[in-house]
Order: sequence, then structure tokens, then C-alpha cells
Amino acid sequence: MTRIALCQIPVSEDPADNLRQARESVALAADDGAELVIFPEATLTRYGKRILDLAEPLDGPFVTGLAEAARSHGLSVIAGTFEPSPGGVSAPGEGPAGMGEAPRVHNTAVALGPDGEIRAAYRKIHLFDSFGARESALVVPGGEPVVAELGGLRVGLVTCYDIRFPELTRALVDLGAEMFAVIAAWGSGPMKEEHWTTLLRARAIENTTWVAAVGQAPNPQAADGFGIGRSMLVDPMGVVRADLGPAPAVQTCVLDPQITIATRNALPSLEHRRLQVNRS
Repeated sequence: MTRIALCQIPVSEDPADNLRQARESVALAADDGAELVIFPEATLTRYGKRILDLAEPLDGPFVTGLAEAARSHGLSVIAGTFEPSPGGVSAPGEGPAGMGEAPRVHNTAVALGPDGEIRAAYRKIHLFDSFGARESALVVPGGEPVVAELGGLRVGLVTCYDIRFPELTRALVDLGAEMFAVIAAWGSGPMKEEHWTTLLRARAIENTTWVAAVGQAPNPQAADGFGIGRSMLVDPMGVVRADLGPAPAVQTCVLDPQITIATRNALPSLEHRRLQVNRS
């Protein structure tokens, strides 16, 4: 069994304040016996044009601070950050005329081991160009699914809008993922919360795989609408084992691998596939 802490924190525009919150949450999770701690997408800073100025390399102060907390408490950490993209430029048509193309960044999920070392970095593949937003104006998409060894599990990394694309989680389960860690700054709006909860359960059911999903808690000082909470642990049968609701919370949950075995014995749908998907 693995003890996983879902750290549903409100994210501000200030990376130093967010790092402080994250370090405090790691300490709380460690006191509760967590082996793996998961934070939301964009834990570094809230979305907006500021991410171009606040993005940090993975050896910058934000990830270094998280690594120190992971090492100090002897647990693994997943968190969302923004990372400069060498050569990353704006999408066609972006950038002021005559001023060249504006730089973009990666929306990165970084995975740290209990020794503080970076085990993996996943750059978000599917960018949120929907519901009036245009993430691609600021972010360069990644191109590869990523699975990391954390807390005794093979964890497939998924970021927010990615959850709408079942081919990504199918690629991750084919890479041996035993759990999907879904980090998000999910937008509010009509049907959006319903989509979030339904998609998480669907990805668990169709892959007979655990889903640990962590979203930003609502920040009452922000007007952008990102962050609905509703962090969850969903088992391979689609049963919601934990639901944090909308308020800030740090909750430790237990993932039992025997439930995966029992589910796949009863429902061997992965073995029954006839169509192969070769792209994410």
C-alpha cells in the first residue's frame, strides 16, 4: 500500500508564498505518514502573462525548495511549475508586428524522489485552447508521455486539459503506469466541475487504474476563475475513495494495489483490446 497526500492549496501570483504553502503542506503530509505528495498544476504561480517572467529552470529556487522539503521529510513530491523553453516562441500570429516572436514556456509537472532528486519532468502535451482561453499563446507543448517511479509506484503524469484525451492515459498504462497523477488548475463555469469528476472516473474505469487528481483550491483574491478544488482519489473500478470538495485541504489517502489486481481479474478489458492507439 502507498499513502498519498492530496495537497489542494490556493495558488497566488507570488512564487515565494506558494513555495511556503507547499513546504508547510509537505510537513503536514509527512506527519500523516504520506510517501507521495501531489500538488496542483501551476503551483509556482497563477496563470497569466506573468508566467513568461516568473518561469524558472528546474534547478531554480522553486523546485530546489520543494526538493529540500522532499529530502528533509523523506517523501516524493509532484508539483506543477513553468519552465523556460529554449527556443520556444509564440504561436503563428502572436507577438507584436515588427517585434519578433514572443518567448513561451513549458507547463511542467516535476517529480521529485525522497532524496530530493528529479525523477521526471513532464511537459504538458495538450494545451487549453478552449472555452475562450489560449494557453498555446504562452506555452510550448511537450511531446512525450512520462512515467516516474515514486512511492513504490509507477506513476503516469497528466496535466489538466490532458485528461480529456484518453489516448494519453492509454499510452501511460501501456508504459506500465499503476496510477495516474492528474494535476490541474481547472476552470470554473457551466458543466466544468461535472466534466472534471466524470473524466477522472472515466480514465480510471477504462484503464482499470488508480487516479490521484489534485486541483487548485479556489483563491478568493483571484478573478480568473481557475481552481475549483474537488481533488480526488479514484480506484480502478471508478469508486471515489476521497473527494476534498472546494476548500483548501491536505488529505492522506491509501492506494491498495490488491484492488487493481482484483479489478483486472474481474474486468480484463485491457487484455480485450482490438484497436491499438499509437499516438498521444
